[in-house]
Amino acid sequence: MSEVVDIERDGAAVARGALERTIAAGGVVLFPADGLYGLACDPLDAAAIARIHRIKGRDDGKPSAVMYFSPLAMRELLEELGPRTGAAVGALLPGPLTLVLANPRQRYPLACREDPTRLGIRLIGGPLAGAMCPLFQTSANRSGKPAPGSFELVAAEIVAEVDLAIDGSELTGQPSTVLDLTAFDESGEWSVLREGAVGRTELEERLAGLVSASQPESGGSASST
Repeated sequence: MSEVVDIERDGAAVARGALERTIAAGGVVLFPADGLYGLACDPLDAAAIARIHRIKGRDDGKPSAVMYFSPLAMRELLEELGPRTGAAVGALLPGPLTLVLANPRQRYPLACREDPTRLGIRLIGGPLAGAMCPLFQTSANRSGKPAPGSFELVAAEIVAEVDLAIDGSELTGQPSTVLDLTAFDESGEWSVLREGAVGRTELEERLAGLVSASQPESGGSASST
């Protein structure tokens, strides 16, 4: 039977502690992200990742993002970024965004799947902020079903199959915007791979200064798509 922690009833500190213990023990967690509920485990644990795919009912072969709740937990990864990309990450996160970055050291290959040179990352705030464990994360829905935006909408069989279920009440119901920054350091170019909670106009506003302030001396304007 799953352990259930209610953030409103038990408090954020209890939820964070339960999350870290369960992930460290190789377990699977149902948790509230910023917009939707997700399933999570240690991103280096192949058995736990396979278990998540079984819970969802199918392995669709798609890459998954690695989620962080603390900038300190992603310090080593950030230190590998070029200056322009690092500035973009600082301008965009935390928030409801998934950033696809160049991954020259091929970190977290189980999340990257077929292309380990590209890695999706997330950094979110909320009641779980401060937890130090990175997460392999995907939406908490059976294959073909909508991703739930509240604890009550999570399928009962999913709640029963995880080791820890964290009730964070109702979320926004919006998925993260997926933004490709793999070429940003070289050219300032970026592209939206999936529309979501953050719109294109806001992205342009946040990134415009970074692009114009760091253009290569050879000139030419970077484009955003």
